[in-house]
Amino acid sequence: MNTLMFTINMKKIKISHEVPFCLLEKSREFNDYDYCLPHLMDENEEYRNFFIESRARSRYIVMDNSLHELGEAYDSNRLMYWIYQIKPDEFIVPDVWENAKASIENAKEWARIELPEGILKVAVVQAKNINEAEDCVQAYKDLGYKKIAFSYGAEYYHEICPHPNKDLGKAIGRYMVVHKLYNSKVLTMFDRVHLLGTASPIEFGMYKDIECIESIDTSNPIMAAIGEMPYTKMGLHQKPLANMNKYQDMSIDFLNEDLVEFNVEMFRKINGL
Repeated sequence: MNTLMFTINMKKIKISHEVPFCLLEKSREFNDYDYCLPHLMDENEEYRNFFIESRARSRYIVMDNSLHELGEAYDSNRLMYWIYQIKPDEFIVPDVWENAKASIENAKEWARIELPEGILKVAVVQAKNINEAEDCVQAYKDLGYKKIAFSYGAEYYHEICPHPNKDLGKAIGRYMVVHKLYNSKVLTMFDRVHLLGTASPIEFGMYKDIECIESIDTSNPIMAAIGEMPYTKMGLHQKPLANMNKYQDMSIDFLNEDLVEFNVEMFRKINGL
């Protein structure tokens, strides 16, 4: 058992930072895997070709359902189209923002849908309180999902940790939810968990004793660089105002690449990743 614990504690957490189109190629130098937004596959040829090339290179690919960007999950027919074209290693099945019941119903439906061999289905916990979150996790596990994700922006996180800095409160609140589920054995060291985004870049250092965290994605260090906000040893006091939806097409001429590299390096350093 001691050997098993040591092995799991030493497991590397995979990290991916979403970037503007102009940094797609460079992102392969610092991202452990490529995070795909399917609606952009239909909208942008450069983005589409990047992921076609990633598949050809056998890069690890996680495909989202674009809920965060669109306000609702992308069209199911287009999701299926790109699943078969790209064959991602993981696919985040459609969820409904802060709606546990609807998200569980979607998970039930997608549990029955056959995908190409080797694609892992991931279900996202959506809830308005920690009890709903616990029910959601248990429902997904009962449905056979082997990996579960937690979004970063749920309002109830801030209710759990009503910090004066709302961004920091949400980050700590999500940690408190995952920590409680882990302590109560709803989540165990043998589960697989993905953390979607963050409201504060220092959040991930808090999970060092929660062995089920397998991967994270966040554009925070990139968006901070776009906003000319260098990370400090304490990260940032607030979430960058810049939103990737508005900066996908930005020119490399207006981007401080040195600051991008600095923030990406600092992100890993301050979180011990």
